[in-house]
Amino acid sequence: MQRKILSLMILILGGLCAFAQQTPEAAKPLPSKIERLNRVPVNNEILKVKLPHPKEVQLPNGLTILVLEQHKLPTIDCSLWIKSGALSDPKEMPGLASFTADLLREGTGKRTSVQIATELDELGATFRAGAVFGNDYTSIDSSGLSSSADKLMELISDIVLNPSFPTDELARYVRQQKAGLIQLRSNPGFLARERFAQAVYGDFPAAIQSTTADSLQKATPEALKKFHDANYTPNNAILGFAGDITVAQATELAKKYFGAWKPRPSSAMKPSPIAPPGPARVYLVDRPSSVQSNILAGGLSLRRSDPEFIPLFVVNRVLGGNSTARLFLNLREEKGYTYGAYSRVSANLFPGTFAANTEARNAVTDGALHELMYEFKRIRDERVPQGELEDAKRSIVSSFALQVERPAFVLGSWMQTKYYGLPQDYWDIYSDQIAKVDADTVQRTAKKYVDLDHLQLVVVGDAKQVREAVAKYGTLEVYDADGKPVEPKTETPSVGNK
Repeated sequence: MQRKILSLMILILGGLCAFAQQTPEAAKPLPSKIERLNRVPVNNEILKVKLPHPKEVQLPNGLTILVLEQHKLPTIDCSLWIKSGALSDPKEMPGLASFTADLLREGTGKRTSVQIATELDELGATFRAGAVFGNDYTSIDSSGLSSSADKLMELISDIVLNPSFPTDELARYVRQQKAGLIQLRSNPGFLARERFAQAVYGDFPAAIQSTTADSLQKATPEALKKFHDANYTPNNAILGFAGDITVAQATELAKKYFGAWKPRPSSAMKPSPIAPPGPARVYLVDRPSSVQSNILAGGLSLRRSDPEFIPLFVVNRVLGGNSTARLFLNLREEKGYTYGAYSRVSANLFPGTFAANTEARNAVTDGALHELMYEFKRIRDERVPQGELEDAKRSIVSSFALQVERPAFVLGSWMQTKYYGLPQDYWDIYSDQIAKVDADTVQRTAKKYVDLDHLQLVVVGDAKQVREAVAKYGTLEVYDADGKPVEPKTETPSVGNK
């Protein structure tokens, strides 16, 4: 036995010595000589992705119902969109739609907030409601087990149709919101979004990005109830179901719990048209002692139903849609100016925005602005190389395909179709429409929506540190953190002409 062990040790030691005597070149072949057999094959074709279609039902009271059957898991998702949101706020009371949505679950005619929370917990269900500033609808979403669908829908209908807006819960909410307003004013990202929205939208309600202390002071149960009664109506809503539920079951639940919901003429506010884009401007929001600048630049885009939305979405992916896009690769990977740089396109029933954003240290704010403008000009002036364009389009469709397994995502996609009036085959041909976008279309779309002559550039930072760098890029306006102008405009050549 000892001889066998000794022989084995000699063999091991001999092997180790032989390995140690190999040259580095022999031990590690050059990367170009290595043949990797375990790589996933790359498919250069753009995926074909289609969504399952929902069934649509209309109740006598005008409520539209969408039902998407997916029986893989014993769960359901329910979504209710009210076609009135922050854009329906009275001018003298910004935030009313948000107050109303936030307070829905704080009590009804027969349940307290504690009872609602307890029942949701016992059902293993979720509930959230919100009316986002700058948006045109209120969303109410819930999920739970399909075996509890009846109990869940009874609870949701009570929350949505019979809110009591209790005085004590509203008072607590107002205190929290007032404290939140103070925190918002210390957030450079919010200050940039607020100034940008005001620059782009002017007097249009989407310019408003938060409530005010005065508005919160006016919040009463009567004010919330008045907004609720005027806007939460079945003929002003879309109700969607997705998951382990049949069309018959969903329709029966909708009739049982929402069938008595009485329709009323919609009193949603009709905002005035958006003014044409103004000339290029640069806005500096002074944030003393800030060690970095928050940069946001862009302008008006388009409505969600506009046929150019898909080409613009491709432009966005090439420019700054993810961490492999131009802005990120330039400002972070190559220059090291920032942790991230991105762009985004938004679209609603009204024109949204197309904008890019980043954050940079004071010392490199000038460089970051220069590279941002360089990338804006490059995507306008140069055709996107074919390989880069194909990568961007594959990325869009692949990301979309990964979401299709989620019933809530699919339901949300069809809710968009109904709400924005998109064609019924929109998602059937979505991947084909992405594939059709060529380099000429990208450049033509970029020239239209990356509009340097009307570019609104916002920088939030320490004016003493970055004012000189920022002033190079156009007519400068300086504001404090409360949104008040602190000095007259400084005329400089337009951003688009630099």
